[in-house]
Parts: sequence; C-alpha cells; structure tokens
Amino acid sequence: MSDRFDSFVVFAEMRTGSNFLEANLNAIDGLNCLGEVFNPHFIGYPNAEDVLGVTQAERDRDPLGLLNEIRGYAGGLAGFRFFHDHDPRILPAILEDARCAKIILTRNPVDSYVSWKIAQATGQWKLTNVKTRKDAKAQFDADEFEVHLDALQAFQITLMNALQTSGQTAFYVAYEDLQDVAVMNGLARWLGAASELDSLNTALKRQNPEPISQKVENYAEMAQALARLDRFNLTRTPNFEPRRGPAVPGYVGGARTPLLYMPLRSGPEEAVRNWMCALDDVSEEALVRDFTQQSLRQWKRERPGHRSFTVLRHPLARAHDAFCSKILSTGKGSYKGIRKTLRRAHNLPIPEGEPGADYTLEAHREAFTAFLHFLKANLAGQTAVRIDGHWASQSQALQGMSELTLPDMLVREDEMASYLPALAMQVGHPAPPDPVAVPTQAPYALAQIYDDQIESAAREAYQRDYVMFGFGDWG
Repeated sequence: MSDRFDSFVVFAEMRTGSNFLEANLNAIDGLNCLGEVFNPHFIGYPNAEDVLGVTQAERDRDPLGLLNEIRGYAGGLAGFRFFHDHDPRILPAILEDARCAKIILTRNPVDSYVSWKIAQATGQWKLTNVKTRKDAKAQFDADEFEVHLDALQAFQITLMNALQTSGQTAFYVAYEDLQDVAVMNGLARWLGAASELDSLNTALKRQNPEPISQKVENYAEMAQALARLDRFNLTRTPNFEPRRGPAVPGYVGGARTPLLYMPLRSGPEEAVRNWMCALDDVSEEALVRDFTQQSLRQWKRERPGHRSFTVLRHPLARAHDAFCSKILSTGKGSYKGIRKTLRRAHNLPIPEGEPGADYTLEAHREAFTAFLHFLKANLAGQTAVRIDGHWASQSQALQGMSELTLPDMLVREDEMASYLPALAMQVGHPAPPDPVAVPTQAPYALAQIYDDQIESAAREAYQRDYVMFGFGDWG
C-alpha cells in the first residue's frame, strides 16, 4: 500500500482524542489501527484476548514478535496507539524503524488532565449517545498534575530526540485538528492511503464541551497552582519545553538557610523536609518548591555560598518503602494500575484491596520477596511495566540530576544526624537541630521480615547501587 511505510504508531496519551483518531483512521480503506497493543494491563482493547493471533501472555514474553506481525499485516497498513507508560522494551524498535510512520497526537495537558479526572469520577471513558452522558466536576490536585505533566514532557523529549538523531520526521496532530476532515485526509495521504474521508466519524461524541472553568470544582486553586507551574506555555509542551532533568520540580530550598535538597524518591524525604523546616522554624509551606531550570538558577544566584545535597537510602530499605507506599497500599499516591498488573501478570501475592487483619507477617515477607524478584526483571528492562522513579536505581537517578546540576554532598540516611547539621553550619546556621527519622508506613517493619533471602534478592536487583555506593548488608 505504501512505498515508505509498513506500519504506523500513534504516540498519544489518555484523554487526547486517540480513540477518535483511531476511529477515523479505521474508516479509511487500507488502514487498520489495532488499539493499545503494548498496554501492559491489556492487549489492544480491554477484554480483548489477542491481537493478530498473539495473546497477552505471548506478547509479554516476546513483544518484538507482535511488532513483526503488525509489520507483516496482509490487510493493508496496520498500526497501534502507544502511550508513555506502555511496554518500554518495544519503544527503541519502534523509534529506530524508519518504515514505521510516527503520528504524534498532542493536547493541552491541563485539558487532558481535567478530562481524565472527570472520566475517573464518572467511570465513562467513551461517549456514543449523549443521552447516557454522566456529569461530574474534576478536583484539581497540583501534585498529581505535576506528575502528569512531567511524564508527558519527558516522553515528548524522548520522541523528539529519537526523531532528530535518526533523521526521521513525524506527522503532528493537535487535539483540535481531529475535527478537521482535511487534516485527516492529509494524514491518510501521508500514510500512503489511496482513499479519503467524506466526513468524520460521528459515533464518538465529545464528553465535556464546557469551558474548563465550569469543569473544575476548585478552579481558583487550579489557576493559582498553574501560575506557579507554568513553564513557558503549557499548550505547546510537546514542542517547546526546555530540556531538563525530570527531578527538578521536586527540589526543595530552605526558607532562609541556603540549602537545596535534591530528593531521591522513596528516600527519607519527609524527615529531611521536617529538618529543613526546623532549621528556620517555619512550616513546610515556607520551603521553596516547584522549581524550574530558570527559577533554580535564580535561587542559586540570590544565595551565594549555597550548598545542595541528597540523601542515599540503603537499596533494600528503599525498595521496602516503595513496595509499601506504591504497591501494597491502595491509598492516595499508590499505583493502582501497576498493582493490578503485578497481581495478575507477575503473581504478586498481595490482597486485592488494602491489607487487613488477615495479612500476616509471613505473607508480608513472601510478598516483598516476590516484589524484589520483579524489580530485578523490571530494572533489567524485561517487563512491560515502566521503571518508576520510586524504585529506579539511585545511581541512575543521580545521572538524571547531572543534566542540570549535581548535589554537593551525598549523605547516607544512617549518617544524617552527623552530616546534615554540619552542612547547615557550613552555610552559616549557628545551631542546627538534629534530623528526626520518620517511620515508613508499613503493616510490618523491614526488621521483622529481614533474612538472607531478602538481602540476596535486593542485591540481585540493585547490584549497581550496592557496588557504586559500597552498601553492605542492611541487617
């Protein structure tokens, strides 16, 4: 069909109009979009058993095998939708293949976030009949939006760099372009299709046509948060955002003492923030947050003699914190989608809901040991689940920080009481307090389940951190 392409991919995200774009592509003779074929939680579409005869279990074992089936599809040009949290193992093969056409669909990240929150509240992810439309308002969460925005930006930069270095180009489509039949026909011609659309698909309806001010419960709070978070122009995030380390928005500056904390996720973050508040006798709201590259440089210029630091945590303790807060728990901030996938695809022996009275010490040891085995495969790029910052190796996180700046001092968690007060004295604090540890929120402490098997599993997963930082046995 096409002399340039033998497959295509639509790079998109949730609530960007990708279902509508797929419906219109599938209405063009010779084009076949197969859904989210590399979504780690299902294959193609929810409740689908296979794509082109390849089951989800077969895809998880050999994702390249499914990609080859798509490339060799006999019914025309086949493709799929790919989001930032889909199977990372297949992404290099897609990006390096010049015969895979790249379509990049973008939407204002505020709009996509609000739409996502409304869909969560209503449970309605598609609308085909306006009579069945469900109403709800979004509750804006600044921290949650920050994570959403950072993920979109990092993925768009990855795509842009890959296209630049390989000499490829993509067909960019904005959410607003989806209503223009001429743009859809231009995309069809670019893909090499012989036919065009007379009109757009009418089965899917726009779910939330109201102005955003009418769709957000705490609109004033959102406007204030966005004024802090805006980095150039949110509507053009895919193309014009400055390149920066993904950890920058999480850096914490002292209210008066010129110290900059560069956190490593699943570390003693709360304990360090509490100590920084005690340094200047302020509440946590007084700490300097929400940094961008520009505001970080400005903060440094205004504070000659400033010092920056991060705190290393033993890999085993850090993995236990990540397991308890992100996987075992079902509360706010937990990763419910990944949790479900780990239970289903990796047989992680954890309860379906929040652990109750029947969740024993032995069950916790078994579950955490299984999670460490998953981490070994995950960090080696052998799973369909993303390598999240809460359990990525600390050495890798520090490399990411180096894109902009490195901390002056690496402090180990068990040495905070000695080194953090000394660091504060170096920048002029007369009598810094001692940091106070904050216990990990967990049904059982790591000390209660620790044994040689757990230590060995942690070493296998985090061999690089053990070697690079000289960590010994946790116990």
